[in-house]
Amino acid sequence: MTEPTHLTLSQARDALKAKTLSATELTKAHVDAIERAGALNCFITKTPELALQSARDSDARIAKGEARPLEGLPLGIKDLYCTKGVRTTAASRILDDFTPPYESTVSANLWRDGALMLGKLNLDEFAMGSSNETSAFGPVISPWRRKDASGGFDTARIVPGGSSGGSSAAVAAHLCLGATATDTGGSIRQPAAFTGTVGVKPTYGRCSRWGIVAFASSLDQAGPITRTVRDAAIMLRSMAGHDPKDTTSVDAPVPDYEASIGASVKGKRIGIPKEYRLDGLSPEIAALWDQGVAWLKDAGAEIVEISLPHTRTALPAYYIIAPAEASSNLARYDGVRYGLREKGRDITDMYEKTRARGFGAEVRRRVMIGTYVLSAGYYDAYYVRAQKIRSLIKRDFDIAFAAGVDAVLTPATPSPAFAIGEKGSADPVEMYLNDVFTVTVNMAGLPGLALPAGLSGNGLPLALQLIGRPFDEETLFSLASAIEQAAPKIQSPAPWWG
Repeated sequence: MTEPTHLTLSQARDALKAKTLSATELTKAHVDAIERAGALNCFITKTPELALQSARDSDARIAKGEARPLEGLPLGIKDLYCTKGVRTTAASRILDDFTPPYESTVSANLWRDGALMLGKLNLDEFAMGSSNETSAFGPVISPWRRKDASGGFDTARIVPGGSSGGSSAAVAAHLCLGATATDTGGSIRQPAAFTGTVGVKPTYGRCSRWGIVAFASSLDQAGPITRTVRDAAIMLRSMAGHDPKDTTSVDAPVPDYEASIGASVKGKRIGIPKEYRLDGLSPEIAALWDQGVAWLKDAGAEIVEISLPHTRTALPAYYIIAPAEASSNLARYDGVRYGLREKGRDITDMYEKTRARGFGAEVRRRVMIGTYVLSAGYYDAYYVRAQKIRSLIKRDFDIAFAAGVDAVLTPATPSPAFAIGEKGSADPVEMYLNDVFTVTVNMAGLPGLALPAGLSGNGLPLALQLIGRPFDEETLFSLASAIEQAAPKIQSPAPWWG
């Protein structure tokens, strides 16, 4: 029998249904794998006892014929989701000892359907980062390693992407069957691309944001990271749904996304935006994009060139809007109502000392940028102008879809993963450029999916991105399934970590 941790989520689901494997055996295998993987630093908080008790409950339900859609399937939860009675830190010292008395809607949906939690996954502090190097609990290390000129592996520690780096690394290292993640500017799709996993950022409003620690409220969206497209479809169906507690949640039926897997893509019109062929684009990324076009054409799709002329303005506009919303959201962490409190001479001194000690450098940088662009005299020049650009970016996509395009194919990242410390240490803009292919999706509120499609010359995963019409995740799953079938199979990294 296959090692339980090497089953996909759908295979594990089927094995539990067939009673060839128990939920307790499946969960114990993952708990043991997590204990051996401390070098990866994927988990901030582990919950093995909770997981094993839930597994025993699932076994009892399966024995009585009362299994739910995700019964007994062990998952990792990004530590941005509030979990009732389990510490939730957002990877920040300011929330180091915060234990929510409530459950986020998305994680509650997963428990409703029978899934169980292995622990809380590491991330960039308050989801601000593209490499998972800003966590107050230390960086996450990717299970992948770079090949050197001799064909062996060098000693560099590779980043798993950010901010959902703990989620992507844990899934890639077979520490959980799937994981929750969040995406504000690419924080599901970029880490999925760096680790050879599948990441889905649904349409804004498809998943409730209630109970998820806010970064930039008009951009944040929950989604899954898994090892296959089918697994992502299964997880998203449980995560999605209307929530009256989130005023941006859309009251629309949730389709059976798994039914889209393997569906014909013949006749689908795929847009290729010419503006995404950036100057200096890596030749192997460009070649991968061309290969993706060929795979979809072979599957019967029609390829058309499109123009998204405001793409070049998306990244600077995003890095005005997102910090502005972050500076507002994070104002609540003042030492009075949540988490850390430092003593001061007076209340102002207490505020300053609490926030200075509680927030890391990247969070402080973005709060200061956000405060600046919202300040009197600069609001119209920066924030209002960025919002106008956002409208133009959305209009670009609307025009393309109105012309009959069903989805857009692009690279997911401008390069393969890099090593810790290689980018952004002197110039943060260098790190922000990692999001150049993903932020437009958040700015326009569209669904996006990243999936592995090949390996770089030094043996690291490369990925393609599909962008869809609003609330048409089904088309993305059918197209991604076609690419997954055509692309070379990427073997999981050998477990060097223990």
